[in-house]
Amino acid sequence: MAKQLLHLVFGGELTHLEAHEFKDTGALDIVGIFPSYAEAHRAWKAAAQRTVDNAHMRYFIVHLHRLMDPDQEEGTHDH
Repeated sequence: MAKQLLHLVFGGELTHLEAHEFKDTGALDIVGIFPSYAEAHRAWKAAAQRTVDNAHMRYFIVHLHRLMDPDQEEGTHDH
C-alpha cells in the first residue's frame, strides 16, 4: 500500500489574473482533502473544468503532507 500523502484542493475567484489574492476568502471552494497527488489532481481538474468560463476562478493543490512533515526529503513525494 502506498504511503498516504495528504493534499488539499481549493479555489476561488482572484482579484487579478496575475495575483494569488482572493476576492472573497469567505467564498473559497474547499473541494476536499485527498490521500494522494493523483486523486487531488483529478479533483483539481474537475473543479477547474466546472469554472472554465470564469477567467478569475483558480484552483490549487496544497501538499499538506509537506506542511505536516517539513523535514520530509524532497524526493519522497508522489509526483
